[in-house]
Amino acid sequence: MMISIANPIYDAVFKYLMEDNRVAKTVLSALLKREVVEVEMRKHEYTNGTRDKISMFRIDFGAKVRQDDGSLKLVLIELQKTWLETETLRFRQYLGTQYANPDNILKDDNPNGYGIPMITVYLLGHRVGEIEEPVLYVRHKSYDYDGVEVTKGMPDPFVESLVHDSIIVQIPLLHGRVNNRLVEVLSVFDQTNKDGNNRQVLNIDEDTYRGDAEMEHILHRLLVAASDAKLRQDMNVEDEYFSAIETRDTAIMRRDQRIAEQSAQLEEQSAQLEEQRSALLISAKAMKTAGIPIEQIAEMTRLSVEEISDMV
Repeated sequence: MMISIANPIYDAVFKYLMEDNRVAKTVLSALLKREVVEVEMRKHEYTNGTRDKISMFRIDFGAKVRQDDGSLKLVLIELQKTWLETETLRFRQYLGTQYANPDNILKDDNPNGYGIPMITVYLLGHRVGEIEEPVLYVRHKSYDYDGVEVTKGMPDPFVESLVHDSIIVQIPLLHGRVNNRLVEVLSVFDQTNKDGNNRQVLNIDEDTYRGDAEMEHILHRLLVAASDAKLRQDMNVEDEYFSAIETRDTAIMRRDQRIAEQSAQLEEQSAQLEEQRSALLISAKAMKTAGIPIEQIAEMTRLSVEEISDMV
């Protein structure tokens, strides 16, 4: 049966979705490909409050993740979502604040002041270059001088304090590729399911997820969000913002196009003038060689007497 859910592409809906601990554990477990046993949304939520250039939404999570040996490891997950192309500097600036944040230092049994291992997750509403994989796992490794991977003593808390792994998700490439748990979880972001009359809503076949308790919970959460008046108002505000951005970008694109056309015309005119001048100089030189008075040549070619006099 088809149901209409709130579109989690919107910051307001995404925040509402991820505030649910059960949903957060489901999404983060799928991303990390490990069981997230405990998760806590950290006290600071960094959003692009000024909305000066792009929409970038950020949430910090502290998560206890089960390791292969059954132990639990505390990690800091920095989740950043953006639906417009942006320069990487903005991502790097945010990471810098996290590395410098004293709250991200391990509190227990940590005399050396090691930082909590960090994983960054980027949910992108656009493609990255020519990369065709919908999900990229970028992991760091350590090597000796000869390029041999160092495994003894790794992972080391000092090293993990200074480097981090990343997960990059290209939402536009998820459509029709539900072939693993992560893509299944993220399929609720598939923008090809947008309602034809209202992009704030996605039309989803709930039978696709029948029997999957965690996905049914996510759908229920988004179904509730679709009927929440406050969230609908927040989505309207985001639509107004994006509309203004689109109008601005369209105006900039048209302006740049006009400038490019004018520049091309000026270059063409400049080339024509240069060609005409070269022809005049050749004619003037020929007339001077033929013994025609310089003043007469100047009058005929509009060249200066000085230019003609200097001709060899």
